[in-house]
Amino acid sequence: RQAQAICIPAIHLHMTAATMQVSQKDFEKAQEQLKLLKKDPGNETKLKLYALFKQATEGPCNSPKPGILDFVKKAKWDAWNSLGNLSQDNARQKYTELVSSLLSAESAAQKEDDSPEEGRHDGYETIIVTTKNNITKIMFNRPERKNAINHKMYREIIKALEEAGKDDSTIAVITGNGDYYSSGNDLNNFTNIQPGEMKKMASDGAVLLKEFVGHFIDFPKPLIAVVNGPAIGICVTVLGLCDVVYASDRATFHSPFSQLGQSPEGCSSYLFPKIMGLAKANEMLLFNKKLTAAEACALGLVTEVFPERTFQKEVWARLEAYASLPKNSLAVSKQLLRSIEKEKLHEINSKECEVLKERWISDECINAIVSFFQKKSKL
Repeated sequence: RQAQAICIPAIHLHMTAATMQVSQKDFEKAQEQLKLLKKDPGNETKLKLYALFKQATEGPCNSPKPGILDFVKKAKWDAWNSLGNLSQDNARQKYTELVSSLLSAESAAQKEDDSPEEGRHDGYETIIVTTKNNITKIMFNRPERKNAINHKMYREIIKALEEAGKDDSTIAVITGNGDYYSSGNDLNNFTNIQPGEMKKMASDGAVLLKEFVGHFIDFPKPLIAVVNGPAIGICVTVLGLCDVVYASDRATFHSPFSQLGQSPEGCSSYLFPKIMGLAKANEMLLFNKKLTAAEACALGLVTEVFPERTFQKEVWARLEAYASLPKNSLAVSKQLLRSIEKEKLHEINSKECEVLKERWISDECINAIVSFFQKKSKL
């Protein structure tokens, strides 16, 4: 059975009579310019560049077809072979223009990043908050720390949820900047604390956590999580309090509470068994099982999973459609759905925080966190 060639999307190239021919010097310059790209252009574009380079330097595909299980070589062969009898001159032309278009697009994106974002809210350091097209977006913005949540970030998310609940937006969205959605609690929250301060740290931490989770319980509008990468701890557990959860297929979901000598929070001790069944919830909450996006979706924690390469485009198109729906109707419906169990959720949140307060000052928890940092330092 013949394997189907991968589809390389055609790239529209602007060509004029004056630029029909590209000199060897221009072609070599394009090869050097390609090294200046700061961001990975993606596998499809890299395959296109590879194929055009081979066509420009060697002509039509002349190597034997790799075996069907040699995925990388087969993808390269298919890309090169798909160019057929394209002349070497035209291949140099297309290669040079593709490199130029990639550099131009990256330069334009950089300028956009450097300019103030439309609808951006002031007063935040650890998150980025914007309102546009009736959507308030709360983005975790500590990518260098995998968006780990420190005390300041907890307070800023609380503030952002309060503002988003009162502004003119129709829906609110939570997502992460960079490769991670969030790695959960910043364990540096537990460091540099003197023995005599442990009880105060635990008490203050429980109050902050209770307020944080309480804002998810009480949020008056549809709240949607856009999980762009791995999610750990508190940012997994509060997903049960979101109304919709969309995930990239590279996202994972992990709540390693017992590994760190802690216990469930975010109302997960109640909502996870309700969402996914007791046995599966036990695997996550007791035995630290990490779920793939597909597994989380099958269990009901995630609403839908999207391919990484189309994730942002597909999800945001859908969110903009949601945000065009009647705002008051959505808010009233959300509050009806939540009102059934709102009081119970607050009770569970209080209980979980009380248990955690005791966990945080236990020798077991302290030793587990010390062990974590020791292992980390050896990596």
